[in-house]
Amino acid sequence: MPAQAYDETNIFARILRGDLPCTKVLETDAVLAFMDIMPRADGHVLVIPKAPARTLLDIDPGSLATLIVEVQRIARAVKQALVADGVTIWQFNEPAGGQEVPHLHFHVLPRWNNVELRPRTGATDKPEVLIALAEKIAGALATGG
Repeated sequence: MPAQAYDETNIFARILRGDLPCTKVLETDAVLAFMDIMPRADGHVLVIPKAPARTLLDIDPGSLATLIVEVQRIARAVKQALVADGVTIWQFNEPAGGQEVPHLHFHVLPRWNNVELRPRTGATDKPEVLIALAEKIAGALATGG
């Protein structure tokens, strides 16, 4: 079965082009990390490649290698900045696998002992909350977190 074409109108492509805003945590030549506006936990970050890849199965290995290094850096910074007990990394492929946005992305979720993830309700966090969390995480990145 041939791979589907990349959809340039997906929400993450629009964010990458600057058509839609986001609360940035990190931006490099290859990767963008930003706060999830419907977080399942305080500090929920999305990490995406700038390369137009729909899934983990579509991206070229070099871009994937760069991306996963940044996912690890973000995970360490999230854990440090938010004094989390652990971190959950989610990555879904294709609708049958749970993927909702057809652009490769990793969810980085800080976790605390005995604290469940919030249910998905569609509610968005206030911009000021996302900005404060992004600043904490970016601060941890700056110090090697």
